[in-house]
Amino acid sequence: MPNKKELLPEQREELLKILKVRFEKNRGRHEGLEWDSVQAKLDANAEKLWSLNEMESTGGEPDVVGQDKNTGEYIFYDCSAESPKGRRSVCYDQAALESRKEYKPADSAVNMAAAMGIELLTEEQYQALQKLGNFDLKTSSWIVTPSDIRKLGGAIFCDRRYNTVFVYHNGAESYYAARGFRCSLRV
Repeated sequence: MPNKKELLPEQREELLKILKVRFEKNRGRHEGLEWDSVQAKLDANAEKLWSLNEMESTGGEPDVVGQDKNTGEYIFYDCSAESPKGRRSVCYDQAALESRKEYKPADSAVNMAAAMGIELLTEEQYQALQKLGNFDLKTSSWIVTPSDIRKLGGAIFCDRRYNTVFVYHNGAESYYAARGFRCSLRV
C-alpha cells in the first residue's frame, strides 16, 4: 500500500498525462526543454509527483516554467489563469490564523503549501510568471512576505490589473474569497 505522499499507479498515469498535454500545449513557457527529460525526473521523485498532484487537485494547473542550470532541476509554477480555486479564502500563516478571534478561515497559505510540499512564489517568481501570460486578472495571490513586514503584522500579495502587476500589503490575518496563493516546486 502506498504511503501518504505517493500516488497510486492509475493516479500517477493520469497526472503524467495531464502534465504532458499542458507541457505540449504551452511550449512558450519552457522553450528548449523536452517532456521526456521532465518525465524522467518525475519518475525518479514520487513525492514530488504527489506534490504536483496536490497542486493540480486544488486548481493550480502546474506547468514547467524553466530549468535551474546549476542543479538541473525543473521548476514548476501554478499556471492557472486565476489564483487556484482550492486555495482561496485563507490568511497568510499560522500566526495570522491564531490571531483571528472569530470568523477564522479554514487554513493559511503557508500551512497549506507546507502540507502540499510546495513553496509560495516570491515576488521575483510572481513577476516572472506574469511574463509568461496574464494571470490573476480577477483574483490575487499571497506571496512570500519579507520577515520585517511580517513582524509588523503585514503580508504581501500580487495581482494583475490594467496590464500591470501590482504588489500590495494587507494584514496577514485577512482573507478573501478572491485571494489564494500560487506556488513553485523544483523537481
